[in-house]
Amino acid sequence: MIHGPVVIDGSSLTLEQFVSVSLGFAPVALGDGARQKVLESRRHVDSVVAAGQVSYGITTGFGKFADMVISAGDVASLQENLILSHAAGTGAPFGEAEVRGMMLLRANALAKGYSGVRAEVIDTLLDMLNKRVCPVIPEKGSLGASGDLAPLAHMVLVVLGRGQATYRGRVLSGDKVLKESGIRPLVLAAKEGLALINGTQAMTSVGALALWRAKNLSDAVDIAAALTFEGLRGIPAALDAGALEARPHAGALATGARLRELLSGSSLVTSPGELRVQDAYSLRCVPQVHGALKMAIEHVASVLHVEMNSATDNPLVVLEDCGGRIVSCGNFHGQPVSQAMDYLGLSVCGAMGMAERRIDRLLNPTFSGLPAFLTARGGLNSGFMMLHYTAAALLSESKILASPACVDSIPVSAGQEDHVSMGTIAARKARDIVENACKIVAIELMCAAQAAEFLGPDRLSPHGRRTYKLLREHSPALEGDRVLSGEIDEIAVLVSGGDFVE
Repeated sequence: MIHGPVVIDGSSLTLEQFVSVSLGFAPVALGDGARQKVLESRRHVDSVVAAGQVSYGITTGFGKFADMVISAGDVASLQENLILSHAAGTGAPFGEAEVRGMMLLRANALAKGYSGVRAEVIDTLLDMLNKRVCPVIPEKGSLGASGDLAPLAHMVLVVLGRGQATYRGRVLSGDKVLKESGIRPLVLAAKEGLALINGTQAMTSVGALALWRAKNLSDAVDIAAALTFEGLRGIPAALDAGALEARPHAGALATGARLRELLSGSSLVTSPGELRVQDAYSLRCVPQVHGALKMAIEHVASVLHVEMNSATDNPLVVLEDCGGRIVSCGNFHGQPVSQAMDYLGLSVCGAMGMAERRIDRLLNPTFSGLPAFLTARGGLNSGFMMLHYTAAALLSESKILASPACVDSIPVSAGQEDHVSMGTIAARKARDIVENACKIVAIELMCAAQAAEFLGPDRLSPHGRRTYKLLREHSPALEGDRVLSGEIDEIAVLVSGGDFVE
């Protein structure tokens, strides 16, 4: 993570910076160049209002009410009413990191200078981030077009001194939290309410955090597979570079190279015919399956990088040398993110199906040649029997969650918004799949390390010994039955945080 200040300009925010702010509480500031663009954009909106021009969301109602012109005296009330009416979310609240990500991404989108807000609007969001004011935002209620209206409206409630937020470990009303933190509540001007909620920042924030964890998961599942290779005395000939080059998918090549490195120096792996002629697919096809996940992650990363640095509200203020124009468009539609999140979720689910099969082979004496369920005193002890049950349950749930959200659409707003993306549902599903997957990989690591107890941990590769050592700091070798639930969760945190890679 980056620990220094992150300066936003609407165009160059990286995933690493995003994670540093949302998870690591890195301070944020608005760049000087971006501030100038914001001022120019705002001047154009003010000129439209002063001239009494009819412009969607500025001097008209919203959605089906787009044809209703609002008087100049009601322009400010229009924006506040928009926030109040659209804060209609329900369900459990988003996590703190997800909400911080939403505020950062909304500020970055406004910093592009296409939204026509005052600089004070962005400064207030950044002030809330830097002072760790976190709005309480329900998870459910967004259709992903016109963007994440309900979640972002709950975010903006606190900007207005309404709603609720957490601050210094307490949940407070919006007015109290702003008073205690020294932040002045905003009174929205023309277009600002719409500019704050008409965007894809909820789905993108949830998706970006899921992506970051999926990147760490992808590395950790390679490490787990390598340790299982050793525990099952696998045949690394299937990882041959020349064979993989014959079908040169980048992910497979990278995975094969990684496993060859991880297994180098092991005295447990075998040659074809030494114990068996070839391994089952869950070992032999690791480059192909894990490699497909890597390529999916790369694609999703490219989509989210664009989305994190985009103006996604409507209408947009397009400035040119000869002046500017206000364009009513559809940049708020979440389909690119929705499809990417579904792709991420099903790709993670696919790789976890293979991890579950390796867990089964480690625990089944028919396949492993080791004591059943990796316990020396089977019958009296159940050993790791139930870990497979847990992994199977997590995988089954993930398979259900992998059903795509992006193909669903329910028309709303009296048919005006007749195709929606369900992008935030897709992002939440991907997040939950990644969380389940981290626990499945934790279980595989625990089982593979226990297998090493019967084969000799000193026979592991140098990389394998380092993995084994880290695992043993959090999960001792199993000598008799004990409660393992907490150990699964503890190791899953290491998986999602990238500790095994480090």
